[in-house]
Amino acid sequence: MTQAPTAGARPAGTAAAGHPPARAGADEAAGAVKPGDAYVQSFARGLAVIRAFNADRPAMTLTEVAEAAGLTRAGARRILLTLVQLGYVAAEGRLFRLTPRILELGFAYLTSMPFWDLAEPIMEDLANEAHQSCSATVLDGTDIVYVLRIPTGRIMSINLGIGSRLPAYCSAMGRVLLAGLADAEIDAVLARSELRAHTPLTVTDPVQLKRIVLQVREQGWSLVDRELETGLVAIAAPIRDRSGRTVAALNLSGQAHRVTAAQMQQELLPLLCRAAERINDLMRRV
Repeated sequence: MTQAPTAGARPAGTAAAGHPPARAGADEAAGAVKPGDAYVQSFARGLAVIRAFNADRPAMTLTEVAEAAGLTRAGARRILLTLVQLGYVAAEGRLFRLTPRILELGFAYLTSMPFWDLAEPIMEDLANEAHQSCSATVLDGTDIVYVLRIPTGRIMSINLGIGSRLPAYCSAMGRVLLAGLADAEIDAVLARSELRAHTPLTVTDPVQLKRIVLQVREQGWSLVDRELETGLVAIAAPIRDRSGRTVAALNLSGQAHRVTAAQMQQELLPLLCRAAERINDLMRRV
């Protein structure tokens, strides 16, 4: 189940174009937040180097790492050699690449979520019962990030795995997660989003999107029909913690020529909502 994110899924750490200033990559890694003396620039630059590697750039030379991370060659070299000594990067001749040990960083987050162990068996049951792929995501900025996935087949032109990112505004899970925010936060996320049409059906008007998200909040689920990718239909429901806060989204997704949006709503929505409530009930006991 656990597979690496692929290029099409917009993994984090996309390289800056050209030759950015030396601090650009580090600033991006830290979200450009510098709370005075609390900001540790060397740590931010180390994260920028890690984020520079992705499916498009699994192995890079020192110069390529420096350019992708927005660092000088000398700065990138010191960080790479430190990561090599710590076992997070391997040096193969002139090339550097991440090692499997880097997964410790991501899985530290996943294992800190009680949702992780509670949801997986329920999601497996749901995928088997619905005969559709089942996923769970959390909101990160303007994107959703996959934290669990039970695929039943290839349904998108991109491969999705744990850590893959997709835009929130045009995905069923993204709209569920946005619906869990306060109104002002929804406006802020939409304002920061690159609202582009992925298909002819994609809604890109922020006013209309806000109206859709508020409707999702009211009805408790979201259905997106061929807005994210032609031929893809998905339905999603919220996962809430004991305080009622939406912490994740659960979905079923399939190919539109095999299951229509109407079938999703009529036949699969009850299965999805039942599975989500099972997880919510367990979350309330944690």
